[in-house]
This record gives sequence, structure tokens and C-alpha cells, in this order.
Amino acid sequence: MKVLINGINGKMGQEVANVIDNDKDILLLGGVDKENTGIYTYPVYTNTSDIEEKPDVIIDFSVPVATLNILKYAKKNHVPIVIATTGFTEEQLNEIEDYSKDIPIFKSANMSYDINLMAKIVASLAKELPDTDIEIIETHHNRKIDSPSGTALFLADSINEAKDNKMVYEFDRHNKHEKRNKLEIGFSSIRGGNIVGEHTVQFFGEHETLEITHKCYSRTVFANGAVMAAKYIVNKDNGMYNMNDLINNK
Repeated sequence: MKVLINGINGKMGQEVANVIDNDKDILLLGGVDKENTGIYTYPVYTNTSDIEEKPDVIIDFSVPVATLNILKYAKKNHVPIVIATTGFTEEQLNEIEDYSKDIPIFKSANMSYDINLMAKIVASLAKELPDTDIEIIETHHNRKIDSPSGTALFLADSINEAKDNKMVYEFDRHNKHEKRNKLEIGFSSIRGGNIVGEHTVQFFGEHETLEITHKCYSRTVFANGAVMAAKYIVNKDNGMYNMNDLINNK
């Protein structure tokens, strides 16, 4: 299986490249990024029109504008794509959905198996603890540019779906002067150091609090998940796929 990495110069792009180098069933064709540093043994393209060999699948760890750019190439050449980028607007998400009519797209805000299991757990807890106040705290390294994290929103969406989509998301209480809405899911984002990722969902009751926390110690977790997703989607029909599809197929 021949793979092209979009955002190959980034930390996650490099992590995926390392995983591929240690997988005898995959060949790394190279990557796409905004500049070619010339320090890698594989080609790094700054323009998709320069890509020399068609990949079997693309793995995207980049930024939203770069994702939408590589999607044009993927559609034109009918190449399946794994999107692990976060921070999309509603308009961009709708655009991705439109692309899935023409190519297979695997999209997940978090490629970790455990995080996807956590999403199921907190959704179940939200039903069992209907009178609690729900808060989500996420912590990441100081280079992360989107806030809250895509994973935090993914966890909130899982809860919201379990609550019949009646919840409202509160991202900033700075200018609010009113008591907490019982239907709020509050978000807190912490940025600092080199933390790969921590997510905590808190359920505050009148006399007790229940917390579920996931801590990631290595980016390899996400790279392994992305490669698994690439192997899963490479021969799929057009449409949108996610980690639940992969997990249920194991």
C-alpha cells in the first residue's frame, strides 16, 4: 500500500512516517507540506500538481486549509483519504461531507482507540447522571492552534447525542453574569509545555463528582490509529467513515 502524508513536516506527519517505515506492508511515497526542507530521503511536494506517483491512500495531519487543498487532489485522482486534522468550521465540515460523495473519507478528531471508548462511556454516564453539571477540560502542548481541541468537541458531541441534542456548548464565561445553565457543557482549554494530550469529562452532582480522564503519553498512538484507518479505508466505497466503523470491523 502506497501512502502520501499531507503535513509531513509536522510532528504528527513525522510520527506517521516513522510508523510506516516500520511496517513492511506499506510504502511511503513522500508527503505534501508548505516547504521542502530537503532533509528527508523521500520527496516533499509543495504543490500537489508535482506529485509524481499516485498513492493508494492519503493520511492528513495538517491544518484545515491544507486539508481542503489535498482533498481537491484526492477527488481528482480518486484517492481515499484519512483526515486526522481538527479545527474545521461548520462550512468546512460540510465541504468535506460533499467530497465524500466522490471518494472514501475516514475522519476522526482523535485516532486513539481508548478515546473512542471514552466517548461511549461518557455518553452512557450522561444518561445515568441526568442532573449533573458537565464540564470538559483539555490540556495540550503550547503549539496547538485550535481551541477547544477536536477531541473535546468529539466527547461533547457524544454526550449531546445521548442527551437528545439538547445541550448547549459554553466556551467563554468571561462576559457572562448569570448562573450556570443546567444544559451547558462547559469547556476549559490549557496550553503549555509539551503535553501530547489530556481530556477530562467531569460530572458534578450535588454531593459528589465523577471524572473520567484520558492521558496520552506518545503521539505514536495517533499515528498507529491513522495507519490502521488507512488500511481499513483503502478499498472502501465512497462515503464517510470513522473510528467506530474500524472498531466494529475488528
